[in-house]
Amino acid sequence: MIEHAQRDSGQSRRVADFLLAWWNAGQCGGFDLTNLWAVDDAIAEDMAIVFRLVTRANNYPDTLGYGPQFEAIVHAWRPELTESN
Repeated sequence: MIEHAQRDSGQSRRVADFLLAWWNAGQCGGFDLTNLWAVDDAIAEDMAIVFRLVTRANNYPDTLGYGPQFEAIVHAWRPELTESN
C-alpha cells in the first residue's frame, strides 16, 4: 500500500488519502468510502487488510515504524503541510 501511495495515479491518490486518514485525519483529511469504487479489487482488498490492522494495532503508523514512509506520502500528496511558513 505504501509503495502504491507513492506513485502518481488516480488510484495512488486514493490509497494515499486512505493511509493519511489513519496517520492524521485532522490535518490530512478523512477518507471518502465512495473512493473504493475507483480502485481495483486487489487494492480494495489491501485497504480492508490495513483497516483490520488499524483496529488491532491501536496505534498510528509512525509508532509502528512507518514514519518516514508516511512523511514521504505527505510530501508527495499534501505538500502544503510540509512547507515552511
